Amino acid sequence: MALHIQSVPSLEGRVHPDEWTARVELAACYRVFAMLGWTEMIYNHITLRLPASVSGDDKQFLINPFGLHYSEVTASNLVKINLQGEVLDGSPHPVNPAGFTVHGAIHDALPDAHCVMHTHTTAGVAVACLQGGLQQTNFYSAQLHDMVAYHDFEGITIHADEAPRLLHSIGQKPAVILRNHGLLAWGHTVPQTFAILWTLQRACEIQLATLSMGAAIPVPESVAARCTRDALQFNPNHGAGRDVFDAMVRQVHRVDEGYRA
Repeated sequence: MALHIQSVPSLEGRVHPDEWTARVELAACYRVFAMLGWTEMIYNHITLRLPASVSGDDKQFLINPFGLHYSEVTASNLVKINLQGEVLDGSPHPVNPAGFTVHGAIHDALPDAHCVMHTHTTAGVAVACLQGGLQQTNFYSAQLHDMVAYHDFEGITIHADEAPRLLHSIGQKPAVILRNHGLLAWGHTVPQTFAILWTLQRACEIQLATLSMGAAIPVPESVAARCTRDALQFNPNHGAGRDVFDAMVRQVHRVDEGYRA
């Protein structure tokens, strides 16, 4: 039996240039996640809030079409929705309610949360399930000093009444561990958010490997604070992750340019 992806016509030249730029960058990010193995079949989300030049006063954002693997996401099949999850671009694809419930709340409440990423990687979920969460014991966790928030597990994130509690848990911290659930990051741009999430993911991977061998060596708080000040990968004064993100997109592009369609 042949299985077909419902195709959509290219939106290039049919939407605002700023929206098209956002679509291409977000589609590229989905492909980067697929390349890194940060996928959970057809689940999880990366969302990007559209600039005011596109949406005016309304808060609108792009999200993946539910039912497609990250490797199938393209600039044109991304779905434009509002905070209520209503489809605004006539897309034939549905949207997973968990996407706009959590992501919409963050996009709405945090002015700098233009991009939100959420994963269920093995290392991320494992640390999220661990009593004590992320430990200050490795090179990567030291770069996230005082940047990590925790939110207690309340079940599948489809209930709007959880949003105020989630936002209270996050505060202004851009790296979030959803207990018993997974990882989340938010930032001003796709590259910055990617750099934050990548650092959090690596910290979890190293912790998972370390604890499998024995007790870890703690990093003093003063050293971790200095590491975070010195870290370059998500610092706005040093490109905020743009160089590393572009390098990953180039790898995707060499293999398959289809994300730009």
